[in-house]
Parts: sequence; C-alpha cells; structure tokens
Amino acid sequence: MKKRYICPTIVKQVVGVMNKFGNVAMRNVKEDIDGANIEAMVEQYGSPLFVFSEKQLRNQYRRAYQAFSTRYPNVQFSWSYKTNYLGAICSVLHQEGEIAEVVSGFEYQKARSLGMRGDQIIFNGPWKSDEELKVAFEENAIVNLDNFNELHRAEKIAKALGKKVGVGIRLNMDTGTYPRWSKFGFNLETSQATDAAARIARSEWLELKGIHSHIGTFMLEPNAYSLQVQKMVNFMLHTEIEHEIELEYIDIGGGFPSKSRLKGIYLPPEVSVPEIDAYAEAVCNTLTSVLPNGRTPKLYLETGRHMVDEAGSLVSSVIGQKQLPDGNSGYFLDAGVNMLYTGAWYNFNIAPAVDTGGVAEACTLFGPLCMNIDVVAESAYLPPLPMNTPLVMWPVGAYNVTQWMQFITYRPAVIMVMEDGSTEIIRRKEVLEDVTGPEVVPQKLQLK
Repeated sequence: MKKRYICPTIVKQVVGVMNKFGNVAMRNVKEDIDGANIEAMVEQYGSPLFVFSEKQLRNQYRRAYQAFSTRYPNVQFSWSYKTNYLGAICSVLHQEGEIAEVVSGFEYQKARSLGMRGDQIIFNGPWKSDEELKVAFEENAIVNLDNFNELHRAEKIAKALGKKVGVGIRLNMDTGTYPRWSKFGFNLETSQATDAAARIARSEWLELKGIHSHIGTFMLEPNAYSLQVQKMVNFMLHTEIEHEIELEYIDIGGGFPSKSRLKGIYLPPEVSVPEIDAYAEAVCNTLTSVLPNGRTPKLYLETGRHMVDEAGSLVSSVIGQKQLPDGNSGYFLDAGVNMLYTGAWYNFNIAPAVDTGGVAEACTLFGPLCMNIDVVAESAYLPPLPMNTPLVMWPVGAYNVTQWMQFITYRPAVIMVMEDGSTEIIRRKEVLEDVTGPEVVPQKLQLK
C-alpha cells in the first residue's frame, strides 16, 4: 500500500532561559539616570522622552582628552555637530574645550549662534556653497576642501575677497578597512592628492595649511588609525619638501565607537569594542615615530559617537499588547523607528524602569507607527509589561536626535540630567505649529 505523503514542516526554535525560576533573581530594572527617577521624569515631562546625562558627557570627553593629550602634546578635539547638534549638548562640550566641526552651512550657523568664533570651526563636507565659503574665509574658519571643483571655487572666492586664505585638503586612502570612504576627498593612492597640493601651492590666493581624513565610522580596529596616520604624515612630509612649505595640522577625523551592541557581532560591546586608550596609543605612537624630531603639528580629532552615545537614553511607555502567532508577546510602545534611526544597526539595552515581577520571556517591541517595519526590538527578553510600564533604551545619544523624523507623530521632549541630579528641558515637545509653520496653503485651497 502506497504511503500518504506528509509535507515536512519547519518549526523555528526560540532559545529561552533554561531555568526560568532562577532568572527572577537576575531581573534587570533601571529605575534612575544619574539619580533622577525615571517614573518621576515621565510624570513631569511625558512619554516618550529623550534623556541626556551631563555627567556622562563630561566624563566621556575628559577620558578621551586625557588618553590623547598624555601621549601627544598638541591635541584639539572638535565636536562633530552632525552627531547631535542640540544646543545644550554642544555647549557642554564647548565648555570642556572642544571647538566645532561642521559639514553644512546650517551647522556652521548653529555653531556661531552658540558662541563659536569662525576660527573655532572646522568646515568639512563634500558641498559648501559659494556664500558659505565666503563667510568661512571672512571669519578665518578652518576649511578642508573636498574636490577639485570646490578648490577652483575657493580660489575664485578668495580672489574676489582680495585675501589669501589658508585651506586644508581632505584625503581618502586604503587603510585595510571596508568599505573605503572614497566618496570624500582626494585619493592618496592615485595622483589626486598630490595634484591638489600642487594646485594650491601654485595659487596666488590659497595657502595649504593642513590635511584631513576620516576613514570610517564605528571603527573596531585601532591599527587602521595607525596606518592612516603613517600615510598622512608621509604625504605631509613629501608635500612640504616638494613645495617648500610647513603644514600646521593633521586632522584624523573621528569614527571611534561607543559601547553600542552592533548587530551581526556575537561578542558584547564590553569585549568587542576597544577602550579609547587603544586608539590613542595607535594614533599617538605612530605620530611620534614618523614625525621628525621637534615637529608637533596640531592633531585635530572629530569624534562624535564616542562622546555622546552613552550619555543618551530614550524612555518609552507600553501602550498596548497582543499575542503573536509564534506564541510570544508583542508590546506596542509610544516611540518607534522614527525616533530611533540607529535601530537599524544596533541592538539597544532595554530595561523596565519599574519592577513588574514575573519571569523574563521572549517578546517583540513595536512602535506606534502605522508601518509594518516599525519594530524597535525583534527579540527582547523582558518580564510581563502592564500598560504604561516605562522602558529605558540606551545608548541612543548619537545621531538619533539629528536624524529622527517628524513622521505620523510629534517628536518628543528632550531633557538633561544635570550634574547635581536636577533635570532641565533642552528641547520641548513639538506642537502642531512647529510642523505647519513653514507651510503655505494657497487661497484657492483654504477651507476656512
């Protein structure tokens, strides 16, 4: 007798906690940020809510500055505005001694509005308009040119000003990492960088003052910076001999990682992410070994993520729950991917701000948006979460409040926990007028 065909099935295996009773004693609850109670902050400022720690921000800068300044005598950090340009965040780092690094006219104006002089601003980026270059030259900003078109425009603008201006050039190079950031700057392995330096050396209106490079983001290999510095110094020395000049600075950009949990990496960040001293050692040891005796050009660093990421948290509340087809719980939060741009690359630490009791189980966290892709965490292990339970997600301080979207919902308030434990609003919650203010409805289309 012929056997009946049975279609095979594949059942997804979800690895849970072997001893669920033992897990209760290890319950993860985060009740405060620098002593400020999270429930009380939600009651005062609402949910969702971004929270930044002034103490963490200052301490992170001081550790990084000490790591580099104790190994090299001429160090200047510049705050990367694109990472987080909230005025309070920038001001803390400027108080600590950082100058500004900007990549647009908007960011340049923001830095000036916060009290930075033109000569305290590094102006990078692949596009700077003629007017933006004119202002930067007039105010003696540090301008790193990105391409030959920009070089040509810079020369014309300087000539129109009747002023010889100092500029830097951005380089791109092979440091053994992938992807290579060849979009930006003049290539070092071909003749581009050499030709750019020669073009400036021949110019009546431009003077080469320094070189700049940024090799990538969330760089986990300190030795890549060692190779970057070696190549940059070799180029600098060759250029100085060739054109009988002396450059004033070497700008190695940023890219140092934070303790974020990068997706696709098995090891936790405490193991996979090197300490800042490893990067300082790679950079400064190479500098001192390849520079001629007595030469200490200014070393600019433009680290952003490493400074601010761990200082930022997002508090979000449970607004709904449902049972998913796989049997796990799905929770809806009042914050979604419109507020967590970096959620595509990082698995955030997530913990309830109150002890809800119960055993941690696999669950999925959804945002409130009417989009199927609005998933904050595909697989989290959390105890049962009653309605209105506040959850804390961290680190989220880098890029989320510059790349967040006003989409479907208003953007939330942002507060800072000050060093004394008090809290201050540093950006209020949006209202309708913030969104509609720039709009114009033609008279023909008005309904009232």
